[in-house]
Amino acid sequence: MYDIDASRMASPFYDEGHQEWRTQLRRFVDREITPYITQWDEDGQLPAELWKKAAEVGLLQMSYPENYGGIETDVFHMIVAAEELARPGAGGLYASLMVHGIALPPLLHYGSEALKDQVIPSVLRGDKHISLAITEPGAGSDVANLQCRAERDGDDYIVTGEKTYITGGTRANWFTAAVRTGEEGFGGISLLLIPADTKGVSRQLLDKKQGWWCSDTASIFFDQVRVPASNLIGGENQGFLPIVHNFNRERLGIAASCVEFSRVCLQDAIEWAQERQTFGKRLANHQVIRHKFAQMLQRINATQAYLDLCAWAEQQHQLKVADIALLKVQATETLEFCAREAMQVLGGAGYMRGNRIERIYREVRVNAIGGGSEEIMRDLASRQMGI
Repeated sequence: MYDIDASRMASPFYDEGHQEWRTQLRRFVDREITPYITQWDEDGQLPAELWKKAAEVGLLQMSYPENYGGIETDVFHMIVAAEELARPGAGGLYASLMVHGIALPPLLHYGSEALKDQVIPSVLRGDKHISLAITEPGAGSDVANLQCRAERDGDDYIVTGEKTYITGGTRANWFTAAVRTGEEGFGGISLLLIPADTKGVSRQLLDKKQGWWCSDTASIFFDQVRVPASNLIGGENQGFLPIVHNFNRERLGIAASCVEFSRVCLQDAIEWAQERQTFGKRLANHQVIRHKFAQMLQRINATQAYLDLCAWAEQQHQLKVADIALLKVQATETLEFCAREAMQVLGGAGYMRGNRIERIYREVRVNAIGGGSEEIMRDLASRQMGI
């Protein structure tokens, strides 16, 4: 069997603690997730008890203060977690299980102490769930164009509008929701913590998806929903900064997942080629096939190096917007290449449901679009270059 870690370059950014974390997580994933992930994907959801189990191993608590039940870790612990959760080959696993990683930080950094005490500990224990609600039918990457409205009415806001493609949307107890409280553009956006059980909140499961089957995705509808003004996260009309604050870690997580998905593609393709006999010899003995593996490894290593440097820069508060944008593009393009080549190597076997390559191949596009599409990322980078 080809060792997936054989393709992992030595890096100065990972110490013994990170390696112990990887070992611990790998045992957890091998025991609690991998044997069941195919069935969960077919079922279209993860089991409710998985969040409690993830909390027991320390997954949910990464990078949150101890006074809320968190565990102090660094960005490289997060990368290790994203990689290990990618090994079962189902992108919906990380997206759904760890969705609080994009929904909680605005509350942690900009919310009131009362809101933090109410929400964060229960989410980190795996008892409750929170989702980020930004995307709308007419506003995806174009956040400045969102139309979901919150009108001030005494001590409350009245929220009306729709959110869509919300990861974890059917399970969430709270939504960290971007709403328009002012004029058009970035300057009129606020963030509100909206309890999901509030009168006027409804949701619709979006289950006709190409990939991410085990992750529940929903449209959320707000019909004259009354939310206390004290649930404001940050200042009124100052919600764009907390949203942007999220982007670096979100894109690092996506990139880390894509790198590991690419490694999985390499591993499964090599193992298949070592066993498969074609034209009187192993498939792996054909030069054209071996060259595919070399090209896959070349791109994986280049992307891993870019990821590690961007993660280090983030840790030093020196990460440039252009770099994180282009890293995201690099990672999704690497995934697309490796998924395609692995599918070519496996042929018909890779086309059948129930194997990792088939799942990864149909989840390429959601990674290329989610968290900022490749086109938006390139344009953002070029503008940062001052061209």
